[in-house]
Amino acid sequence: MKKFSLPKDGGLIEAGLSRGILHSYERIPAHVYEDEEIASLRIADEVTDAVNSAQGTFKLGLTTGSSPVALYKELAKRYSEGKVSFSNVEIFSIDEYFPAPADQFSRNSRLYEDFLAHVDVKPENVHIPKYDGSCDNVSDLNTAFNTKATGLDLLIMGVGEKGQVGFNEPGTSEKSSTRTILLSYGSRKRQARYFSGNLDVTPRKAIAMGISTMLSAKKIILMAWGEDKAEAVKNIVEVKADYSCPASLLQKHDNISFYADENSASLLTRNVAPWLVGPCEWTPKFRRKAVVWLCETVGKPILKLTQKDYLANGLSELLEQHGPFDKINIDIFNDLQHTITGWPGGKPNADDSTRPVASSPFPKRIVIFSPHPDDDVISMGGTFIRLVQQGHDVHVAYETSGNVAVHDDVVLQHMDAAREI
Repeated sequence: MKKFSLPKDGGLIEAGLSRGILHSYERIPAHVYEDEEIASLRIADEVTDAVNSAQGTFKLGLTTGSSPVALYKELAKRYSEGKVSFSNVEIFSIDEYFPAPADQFSRNSRLYEDFLAHVDVKPENVHIPKYDGSCDNVSDLNTAFNTKATGLDLLIMGVGEKGQVGFNEPGTSEKSSTRTILLSYGSRKRQARYFSGNLDVTPRKAIAMGISTMLSAKKIILMAWGEDKAEAVKNIVEVKADYSCPASLLQKHDNISFYADENSASLLTRNVAPWLVGPCEWTPKFRRKAVVWLCETVGKPILKLTQKDYLANGLSELLEQHGPFDKINIDIFNDLQHTITGWPGGKPNADDSTRPVASSPFPKRIVIFSPHPDDDVISMGGTFIRLVQQGHDVHVAYETSGNVAVHDDVVLQHMDAAREI
């Protein structure tokens, strides 16, 4: 079943738009899809085509963590259907805890469970920097692994919320190679969820493929899913490379692309200000978005915006189609003004043609979604009271006990589940 997503209302017209224009603000070309399953299918297409057309052994670097789960399952499915064989593929993992824990706690457990256990990769062709604590020559083992992992044909990696790639944390040098690292407190805190939340038993060290080794690959694919990765995606794809965002150091690669879902790509220019990228469909709601953005950009209220403000900030197309500027200002001002009402559920027996909510039916059954048990009162207490006082049937759906923040993509997942049930 198709995943739930909010309806699109206006925006960038991508049909017929050249790649150069579409990616004009991007230092790494971003391919944005509705959800991670669809994006993973497209990555699987690239892997399948590359492996099937390879002459001799194909060296494939793969990521750990949760990002590649859908990709691994799709590749295993394609193997079972006879669409691809991995018998001539060498697999290289980008990291592992050190010393290596029991298999069920391995950083690469997903790689085995969802992919390697279901395909025809030869055991001797699987390379994971998995060393136990008895190793006296870990540096030599790291050097040997790094030598084998240099020059991969294809490297596929997920990125972290701070732009981490593998265990390369902020501050990592672009000249780094495969090495043993101390995990930061933040990293161990994130990894503790794989160890029943027990920080005491979470590994303190790891083996990590370095940035220079990654840059030696012939082709790199990065991926990220969910709104918690949105800021990282923005920094990696559009902002100048910086050591504080390790994955951004990969911008200098000549053959790299980024796969993202709509949530993780929400801060890219093509979504935040698509009129800066190319032609747009100027629906009423989209015009309002553009004008509000312009107000924030130039620091002016709507009725103070000038024609120069519109022209200097990429909104000439809006002027051409719906101008002049003062008409747009008045239209949007009135549009926003009509969203303000003392009757949030609609006023009975009243002309509702300019009101934000229809007057009928009345009373209405209303559900207020509250991420935390106090957000309903803090964020919209006055509206809440009005709805009750005006006779509506009001319910509150608390999305958590209050100890964990809830992101939009998690709420959408629950909406999907509810609809399917």
